[in-house]
Amino acid sequence: MACKARRDGESDGRTASPKSDDEPRPLWRQRDFAVFWAAQTLSVLGDSFALIALPLLVLEATGSLARMGLLTAVGGAASVVAAVFAGVVVDRVDRRRLLIGCDLVRMVLYGVIPLVWLFGPRVWLLYAVLPVCEAVGMLFAVGYVTVVRSLVGTGQLTEANGRLNATAAAAGVLGPVCAGVVAAWTGPATAVGVDAASFGVSALCTYFVRFRSRLAEAPERTGLWRDLRTGVAFLRGHPVLRSLTLLLFVFSFLTLGLNDLVIYHLKHDLGHDDGTVGTVMAVGALGTITGALLVARVRRRLGFGAVWTGSVALCGLAFAGIGWARDVPAVAALCAVFLACGGMAGTCSMSLRQEVTPEPLLGRVTSAFWTLHYSAAPIGAAVLTWAADRQGTAPVGLVAGGCCVVIAVAALFTPVRRAGRP
Repeated sequence: MACKARRDGESDGRTASPKSDDEPRPLWRQRDFAVFWAAQTLSVLGDSFALIALPLLVLEATGSLARMGLLTAVGGAASVVAAVFAGVVVDRVDRRRLLIGCDLVRMVLYGVIPLVWLFGPRVWLLYAVLPVCEAVGMLFAVGYVTVVRSLVGTGQLTEANGRLNATAAAAGVLGPVCAGVVAAWTGPATAVGVDAASFGVSALCTYFVRFRSRLAEAPERTGLWRDLRTGVAFLRGHPVLRSLTLLLFVFSFLTLGLNDLVIYHLKHDLGHDDGTVGTVMAVGALGTITGALLVARVRRRLGFGAVWTGSVALCGLAFAGIGWARDVPAVAALCAVFLACGGMAGTCSMSLRQEVTPEPLLGRVTSAFWTLHYSAAPIGAAVLTWAADRQGTAPVGLVAGGCCVVIAVAALFTPVRRAGRP
């Protein structure tokens, strides 16, 4: 699911009064964070429609899990390419205007799909629209990470990220259920139209959010190649971020195709309808809510390393069991565990980058981090779904989940293990 955000820096001459990190106000009392928070929740509500609707459109038109995986891979590849340049762009431009523009572009592109589908399925259109939307979404996502620190103090980053993820997941509970119902009644194309509308709401809300002025001058324009190397160099020089990048490279390769695998398992292996798919995804989102609400407290008590490695290990165990589950409640429960633990690991990782990266470098470091660890994920999605199409979801899920557990064990032999000990 895509996430929406705001600009870091000047905002039409309106700047929020900086609040000392020593005396932070509760997040719910910070007006700009509250508007930002509401915008992302509404946007994710719509995004959860497309999360289910796009694979369903492909499955209905082709009946092929491999074609579903190919669409995921194409979109993922576009994200990787965009991630290479996203940080440079985010660190150089007006972030607020950039985020609004990204929302509006995706509103238009996703809005085309239901209009075209009125005249019959056009699977080629999905392969044309999704890569562009994913590329724009990556640009937006890098900007999203950079602006959270403009809304809250450093000491509130984990809490803010957790709350954003929790309420986004709460919207994700309702969204998949509604998407399943809409897809069953009127077709998946209508559900994509709901997602398009959500981007318009996000853009409108973005306009009314104020951000703190940057504390440092904009980075000197030293050339694209040097800018790209700057983010990579920072990651290489930070032991924990360097290790996380390598570990997540493998984890992303193994897990990007999970959504397609679950949908195919429910519809093909177990013989259920679109409504059941939506219900299972909604139950899974409940797991994300739980993880997001707990992550700040658990991290304070156990430290970054223990939370991250434990979460990845549980993700692997859940993934391994999904293909073997023969009833809907079991599939839903395992999805909830995977998403809860994946959300905790992701929130910890994002918060750590925000905490340790200098403000002028945050966009480029985030971009480099996502580019490097996500670069093989599209290939992984295609391989995972191709293998499951031929060998079945159970053995493929078992192998992929087992490898995720190995990643968690490997993390114990890296600086990740000692990071952020309480």
